[in-house]
Amino acid sequence: MTEPLFRDDAFLRDCTARVVALTPEGGIVLDRTVLYAQGGGQPGDAGRIVGPDGTPIPIANTVYGPDRSAIVHVPAPGAATVSVGDEVRVELDWEKRWPRMRVHTALHLLSVVLPYPVTGGAIGDGEGRLDFDLQEAGLDKAELTQKLQALVDRDAPVSFRWITDEELDANPGLVKTMSVKPPRGSGRVRLVEIAGIDLQPCGGTHVGRTGEIGSVAVTDIEKKGKQNRRVRIRLG
Repeated sequence: MTEPLFRDDAFLRDCTARVVALTPEGGIVLDRTVLYAQGGGQPGDAGRIVGPDGTPIPIANTVYGPDRSAIVHVPAPGAATVSVGDEVRVELDWEKRWPRMRVHTALHLLSVVLPYPVTGGAIGDGEGRLDFDLQEAGLDKAELTQKLQALVDRDAPVSFRWITDEELDANPGLVKTMSVKPPRGSGRVRLVEIAGIDLQPCGGTHVGRTGEIGSVAVTDIEKKGKQNRRVRIRLG
């Protein structure tokens, strides 16, 4: 099992770790990592692993293994490798991660501005989208931007806490997403709370306060079927 340090502190940029396995494709499995594994609409982190001899191994992507207990670091083509048992250093590409954290938290706020079931979503580099189960269009980009920015400007603290699977089952209203289910398997689920604004299950990385999102705007509203509206946002 890989300890996902990013779940407890999304601002960690590096850590030491031990190589516990290598996949047939050349992926590197560590006992702990600061690199976020792709999931929930958020891309996997990039970065590098520094081997015991100081050789840097660029990591192009980070994903979960088949049973989701192991996190696989995918090296760039032609990169050097390491051996099982090696002590290494993991370094996050912060310049890629930081905009994604800001977008992810902004999308949580968007789900408050538009309180409808979420049918899908994606996080990009400085932009993102949510799909809503919403038949009536009638959505105005300027009005939505104003409401979204107002929530950002409240500079509300963002925190997380854990509940059991049973507690989540007893409170189904916490789950806003129809297509992406909260990460389970360990017997507990992480809730991300934006103080006074939002509370929902999420395993992704987030900013510490909404003010860190900065300027954000609704850039497009698309009709994606009879009862589906795609709303896109972008950081300023």
